[in-house]
This record gives sequence, C-alpha cells and structure tokens, in this order.
Amino acid sequence: MQFFYRGKDTNGSLKQGSLIAGNADAAAAELMRRGITPLTIREQAETRSLSDRVNRLAVFRGKVTLDELIVFCRQMHSLTRAGIPLIRTMRGLAETSRSPVLADVLDDVTARLEGGTAMAAAMQAHPDVFSDMFVAMIHVGENTGRLDDAFKRLADILELERDTKRRLKQAMRYPMFVVVALLAALMVVNFLVIPKFATVFNKLGADLPFLTQVLVGTSNFLLGYWYVVLFAVASGGLLLRQWKQTEQGRLTWDRYKLRLPVIGNLLELITLSRFARNFASMLAAGMPVNHALTVVADATDNAWIALHIRDMRAGVERGESLLRTARQSDMFTPLILQMIAVGEETGAVDEMLTNVADFYDEDIDYGLKRLAESIEPILIVAMGILVLILALGVFLPIWDLGSAAMGRG
Repeated sequence: MQFFYRGKDTNGSLKQGSLIAGNADAAAAELMRRGITPLTIREQAETRSLSDRVNRLAVFRGKVTLDELIVFCRQMHSLTRAGIPLIRTMRGLAETSRSPVLADVLDDVTARLEGGTAMAAAMQAHPDVFSDMFVAMIHVGENTGRLDDAFKRLADILELERDTKRRLKQAMRYPMFVVVALLAALMVVNFLVIPKFATVFNKLGADLPFLTQVLVGTSNFLLGYWYVVLFAVASGGLLLRQWKQTEQGRLTWDRYKLRLPVIGNLLELITLSRFARNFASMLAAGMPVNHALTVVADATDNAWIALHIRDMRAGVERGESLLRTARQSDMFTPLILQMIAVGEETGAVDEMLTNVADFYDEDIDYGLKRLAESIEPILIVAMGILVLILALGVFLPIWDLGSAAMGRG
C-alpha cells in the first residue's frame, strides 16, 4: 500500500512525500529508520494510467524467468552473507531490478516483512514466482540462521534446471524444424499441387488408382472444409489442455509421457535427477525426511513420479527405511539403490543422493547429445514414406495415361 506522510527530520525541517509499506505502523518504522519523525500518515489511493492498469492484468504481465531468479538468489546470498539487514536488501533489489514483475513482487514481499511476516510466508503469497521448494528452502534457512546458504543452494538448483532446459531445447531444435517443414510441405501439396493434377485427370476422364483417389479426396476435403479441420484441431487442443489440468488427466498424461520412444527415458532421467538433487539439498539443510519428500513431491513437474515420491513418504512415516520405500517405488536402478543403502548406513544420505544426481546428469548429458541422432532416422523414414505416397499418388495416373496413349498410337 502507498502512504502519504508529513514529518520532521533531525534538524526540525518539514518533510513530506509518499512511500510503500504493508501498513501504517510499517510506514512509521520506515520513516523513523530514515531519521524522520512522522506527524501524519495516511493511506494514499494510487492513480495509475490506463496503460499501467492494462500492464498489471494477469494476461499482459510477463513472467519472472529462471535467469532473473538466479540473479536474485546470487545477490541475496552475497548481501545477506555481508550482514546487510534483510529489509534494506530486499528494498534495494526491488529498486534496481530490471524486471517490473519481479520488482513488484519484491516490493510486496518487503512490505510484508515490514509488517512482521516471515520471509518464507511472504514469498508463499506469490506461488507463480516462488515454488514450494523455494519457499521450503527459505523457511529452513530462516529457522537455522543460514539464509545465505539457502539462497546459494537455490541458485545452484535453478542454474542446473536452466542448463538442462536449454540443452533439451537445443537438441529438439532440428527435429522440430524438420516436422514444421514437413507439415508446411503437406499443406502446399494439398492446397496447390494436387488440385492442379485433379483438374487434368478429370478432363482426361481417366480411372484413377486408389492411392490417387485418396490424395484427391483428402485435398478436396481440406479445400472445402478447412475451417472445420481448424476448429476440430483447436477444440481438440483445448479439450486436451483442460483434461491435463484435472488430477487424473495430468497423472495419465505424465505417466505415458515417460513411455514415449526416444525422448521418454530422457524425460524420466531429468525428473529423477531433479528429485535426487532437490531431496539432497533439503536433507543437507536439516529438513526431516518426510517433510523433505513432501516438498520435493510438490515441486516435481511430473505427477506420476510425484505420486511415487508421496508413496515413499507414506512408507517412511510408517517406519520403513528410505531404501525399502525407494525399492518399492520401482523408480531406481540397483546401482542407485545400493548408493542409497550406503548413505543410510553411513548417515550421509544427502551426499549419496548428490552422487545419484551426478550419475543421472551424466546419462542426461549423453542422452541429449544422442537425441538428435536418435530422432533423425525416424524423421528420414517419415519423409521417405511421405514422398513415396505423394510420388505414387501423383505419377501413377500419369504413367497409366502415357501407357494408354502409346497403346492407342
């Protein structure tokens, strides 16, 4: 909230202006910190232009990127480690942030801090920016007095997530380009090429082969009912999106997503690597095992694997060992289970889980390097089949017409 104030500084000079704070008491405390004795403080209605109001709508607001969150965590680690007061640190970062969205969020978090709210609770009010894992790490850092270490761990986790996403996008760039090119070629053939040939065949009155009839019929349908096809595709995409937002739909989608050829195994490795590293960070920060499993399950972006993690938590709460619950989940290889067993015996489960994450990262790195090579043969075969169908469908009747003409001649 924005407040208008009037007060006197240490020299007795009259000062007035406006500031943002969680409430009037927080505004008075901020003025006292600035050396101003407040005389009047009243809430001020904010006047925004039409463009500001439009930009503040959820549809037009941008998102806080991973890069911005990483920079924020690195800055918070350095500043809190230097002993700078938390409110002053947050206020300074809000004023210097290049992202308007992040600046607004930090302003709100700072106002809540000034009102006496804990930092984790203040961040929890912005779930679209700070994930459950982010809030849990900050909560542990606040309770243990190691907030700087919490921000450092978060920066490391976010950097690994950013690098993995970048490498996955880079590996998928060529296959996606080929798929788009194939779809564009199909549209050109169906809307421009085949209608020309169909006109010629109709004038000659020739009997068309079955494959040519299929191509001509498909082209005629797309030309006559393209709006129906477009509506059906859009409706199907919308229904699929709505279904994926349901609990059962997301569970089923994420389950079968891991079974996709070529890329499914890689997606599973990426998710398990994040689970192992995040779980290790939680345990290293001093969080209980069952609580850590709850937070990691909520932070996992695959509902099927998150379900298995919650089953592991239920097993641990029943008194079973982490090794037993991990074995029952059927998510880990024997080598990984052996490393978890060693971690339980030595009391260094967090270190063993970090080694598990490193092991998965090696497999992910190899899989990303081979991803384009694995998809390329599939694309080549698909292109070959497409070209063969189009060639036979277009040229077979031409050959038949040529043979008939030569026979008549």
